[in-house]
Amino acid sequence: MLPITTILASIAAIALVALSVSVSLARMKAGVNLGMGDDPYLMRRIRIQGNFIEYVPLAVVVCGLAEFRGAGDAWLLAIAALLVIGRISHPVGMLLGSTPLRALGMLGTYGSLLVGAAALTFG
Repeated sequence: MLPITTILASIAAIALVALSVSVSLARMKAGVNLGMGDDPYLMRRIRIQGNFIEYVPLAVVVCGLAEFRGAGDAWLLAIAALLVIGRISHPVGMLLGSTPLRALGMLGTYGSLLVGAAALTFG
């Protein structure tokens, strides 16, 4: 049944829709139908969404595999918590221009993948 991965995937789906709507609205505001033009506001939102798409699917798959293989709840909750914290911190840091928040976001994301890899190996 994979309850932890199911919740994580649901959160990720909702977050991706929110990020995608943000890109769509920024495109409309900038009058850009394709690409990013030269609008830094739009470019920032596109990169926030792109970064999410680059990392989150693999982290959810790793969590699902770890859960399927019987990794303990501590492993699974660590993967999920690191991913959620990372994926909240990163866009907030991007939007505010805060390098420490961006860094926290990426460290959380990298951490979720590394903890996931450890859970698959040792969990």
